[in-house]
Amino acid sequence: MSSTGNICITGIGATPPARRSTSSIRRLVVDAALAAIEDAGLKPQDIDGMVSDSVIMSGSVPRDWLSAQLGITRTFDASLSYGGAGSVGAPLLARTGLQQGLCRNVLVYFGVDWGSRPSGPYGFHDMYPAKRSYEKPIGFDAQPQYFGLLAARYADEYGLADEELGAFAVAQREYAVRAGVGQKTTPLTMEQYLATPMISDPLRFEDCCLISDGAVAYVLTLEERAVDSPHRPVYVRGVGFGSEATSGDDIFTQRADYLSFPGTAQARAAVERDASLPLSEVDFAEVYDCFTISCLLQLEDLGLCDRGTAGKFALAGETRLDGRLPVNTHGGLLAHSYLLGAEHVIEAVRQLRGDAGPNQVENARVGLVTGLSVPDYALLMLSN
Repeated sequence: MSSTGNICITGIGATPPARRSTSSIRRLVVDAALAAIEDAGLKPQDIDGMVSDSVIMSGSVPRDWLSAQLGITRTFDASLSYGGAGSVGAPLLARTGLQQGLCRNVLVYFGVDWGSRPSGPYGFHDMYPAKRSYEKPIGFDAQPQYFGLLAARYADEYGLADEELGAFAVAQREYAVRAGVGQKTTPLTMEQYLATPMISDPLRFEDCCLISDGAVAYVLTLEERAVDSPHRPVYVRGVGFGSEATSGDDIFTQRADYLSFPGTAQARAAVERDASLPLSEVDFAEVYDCFTISCLLQLEDLGLCDRGTAGKFALAGETRLDGRLPVNTHGGLLAHSYLLGAEHVIEAVRQLRGDAGPNQVENARVGLVTGLSVPDYALLMLSN
């Protein structure tokens, strides 16, 4: 067991962003896992712990299958939530295994092939009987409609200029264009944003995330083992998870409070307690941005902006590289790729290693990653 109990991310891996890949989801996950293990200076046989999400990976790339392909003998095995909350909250489980001496190196992985599947992300909510029986038959069956409701309610409560949502999309496109590796590689002006089609009022085409195929993986270990890693270790400063007593059947359409995501308060309290540092001290944030409104709402939920001000914060340029809080410095789900937030963890590690190239945040020491999988929520604070 570690004398300090600190854990670090020592290796990261990701497949190139793609709308549709020529590889299967299983091949993509294997490639990302091997890249992360190599990046950590390890071999597959050095991995003895594995964590993934509880829903998506359990069906498409189970941990036992991946272990067999890589020759991994597991002494620790766990899963948490689904999608973004699962990937971002995974260190909460990995830390238990590492600190208890149950394993030495933990591989976290996640991927989707929603760009290739005919139903894409829209088929995901078929797992909820109430949505399948009552909402989808009348055409209320897509994520833009769910988040369009949130944006409309927000506009009614606080006012919301079109340009305030557009500021998130334009800023994140700037990051993606500078990085040059995302799915979106051409600039986006505010005028162009305003000219794009309305998808679910007030959300336009550029307010909506990409659809992608791809996979991401990262490796965690105890601090004393990280000293031999080829890269600068990135410390898990704090991690938190929260949820609410509601189901996927009800979320989006049946909650009393549309303008606060479930689990954010619990996750924030856990992270600040864990890290002994308030969220206001982070140097950048990688925020789950399936839609511009989801990014806006989380900034307010987490106290990074006052209620009713996050859109104005973005419009003033504060989420850009030279702003007060750079947000989604790789382009995020809007412009880089849509792997349900797993790639946000990878980008935070790059920032804290100083490897973010033209999008490097100056003097980045502490970063925040959010994972939204309503009704679940996860937060991860990382530092160098």
